[in-house]
Amino acid sequence: MVEKSEIEIIIKKCIKMLEHIAKDKSVPRNIRRNVNEVVTTLQDNEKPLFIRISHSTSILEDVSIDPNIPLHTRTLIWNAASQLETLPVDE
Repeated sequence: MVEKSEIEIIIKKCIKMLEHIAKDKSVPRNIRRNVNEVVTTLQDNEKPLFIRISHSTSILEDVSIDPNIPLHTRTLIWNAASQLETLPVDE
């Protein structure tokens, strides 16, 4: 079982990665906007963890299939999504 501190570390790591994408001017604006939405969702401690993870991974999956996304960004998106998918959603 994953401890709460480990969950927080993974979420912070994902947020940092996504913030890097959001600041990258080579990434199309619509993708940066969606990535910022994911960051906001992950930081919203008012919502249960499973909702934050589900909503975030859903957005990241949609973003990753955008034909205008740069390849390096797609790889980072997949990495963040796979990290989030390792988290338990049984709250």
